[in-house]
Amino acid sequence: MNSDIAVIWNPTKTDRETLEKGLAAAADPDAGARVRWWETSEDDPGQGVAKEAVDAGANLLIVAGGDGTVRAVSEYLAEARNDVELAIVPLGTGNLLARNLGVPINDVPGAFTRALGEPARPIDVGWVDVDVEEGSERHAFVVMVGFGIDAHMIAETDEDLKDKAGWLAYVESLGRALEASEVVPFHITKDDEPARDEQGHTLLIGNCGMIQGGVTLLPDADPSDGELDYLVLSAEGVAQWAGTLKTMVWDNGLKKMLNKDAETTSTDAVNHGRAKKLEVTLPDARAFEIDGEEIGETRSFTVSIQPSAVRVR
Repeated sequence: MNSDIAVIWNPTKTDRETLEKGLAAAADPDAGARVRWWETSEDDPGQGVAKEAVDAGANLLIVAGGDGTVRAVSEYLAEARNDVELAIVPLGTGNLLARNLGVPINDVPGAFTRALGEPARPIDVGWVDVDVEEGSERHAFVVMVGFGIDAHMIAETDEDLKDKAGWLAYVESLGRALEASEVVPFHITKDDEPARDEQGHTLLIGNCGMIQGGVTLLPDADPSDGELDYLVLSAEGVAQWAGTLKTMVWDNGLKKMLNKDAETTSTDAVNHGRAKKLEVTLPDARAFEIDGEEIGETRSFTVSIQPSAVRVR
């Protein structure tokens, strides 16, 4: 057990007593670690309290919250470039990074046990510079960003239903997201290559490949490989969508689970790629999401990768 632990927790997700019981069930009482608690707020989703905790001497930050809290603390650590380690007690709806890293879900003692006992591994952090209505913003991400069906689905999801049904609430909004997603042209520049024209209703750029419900959209994504994976979807109509689902669920899903060396399949409607940097411009503003959070509409954004930016247990 680390000598100085900070538990950064989101009080909208659980109460401190539940976390204290989970920590007590996982901790070695003879380890003699100091544990201190830092509460996030609407004004400070995690960056500020993470800095306070590190300045106070913490060498392990255990983030108890949802994807937004995990992203905020990861953003601070990536910018700080220190050796402080991160662990996750997933308490959100998607818990995207936790799912991709195999952290126990809906098991607070199990997540604390992993946090206190597993060695840390370096993972990459993505950065997006995005132009929205309020101006240009820069955000870190640990899972994926993009526009299209995923962003529309998040924007259309009923928050009350999400509180009651968890990630299944996204399924209810999928139909409206499909209706709102039309194929559009856009320009994309990959690394130092010349810009090219693309078209699609969805562009997802990821550090990890799995989303809600265990669905893998980016089968080759590895959060530790120093590269971004991306997916362009342009399926229209019943026939193309049937082929797209077959490609994503079988060719790039179950088939790759059975044979990890199988090549990822791209089609006219499903196009995969890899890059260290992508610049995208759109003719019209589209809803944009970062790690499962819709942040507004954009016509222009640039995505890059910071290799081995954070050490995660």
